[in-house]
Amino acid sequence: MRPAHCGITPEGWPCIGLTGLSALVFACIGCWLLAVVFLALCWFSAHFFRDPERVVPGDPDVAVSPADGKVIRIERRPDPFSGESLLCISIFMNVFSVHVNRSPVAARVEDIRYFPGAFVNAAWDKASTDNERCAYSLRDDKGKLWSMVQIAGLVARRIVCRVEPGDSLDRGQRYGMIRFGSRVDLYLPQGYGAVARIGQQVFAGQSIVARPE
Repeated sequence: MRPAHCGITPEGWPCIGLTGLSALVFACIGCWLLAVVFLALCWFSAHFFRDPERVVPGDPDVAVSPADGKVIRIERRPDPFSGESLLCISIFMNVFSVHVNRSPVAARVEDIRYFPGAFVNAAWDKASTDNERCAYSLRDDKGKLWSMVQIAGLVARRIVCRVEPGDSLDRGQRYGMIRFGSRVDLYLPQGYGAVARIGQQVFAGQSIVARPE
């Protein structure tokens, strides 16, 4: 049996190292106020960049959440690739959420599109079209296309993409992250319905958010 594990995503180590070293330096020179401040920042960085393991559901037909956070919107929106009106599940991550994103289904990455933009509150409607974002088109083993969009938020300033077109992803596999508060939109293909509910707290790679109708 594999023991429980909570790692740190690679993007977090520079921030953790810098704040930890700063805390040590200020403690050595007797500047205790700044030492405590940077120690708190080091703790926050380690908490923010945590990357826990998740238990992926065994049912091959369900889709899992691509992000940790709260479901803030379930409505039909134009797909970022086809323009077709599809049911979209929006998940908002605050600064205390795990920010590592995971694939909702086992699929092949068909296309990735990056859109530069602004940094308004990710919970607002216009964030879908105005904010910096990265869209992914995935084709599952049944030929259905899924779209995911990482949307930078008010504080977020970097979207991390770890995959390329042609890569294959298992359901629940990590594909990237967003730094410091953001949102992920999941567009469901025809024939799938949402089982998540507005206001529900979901966990990436583990919470079931959609299944065939």
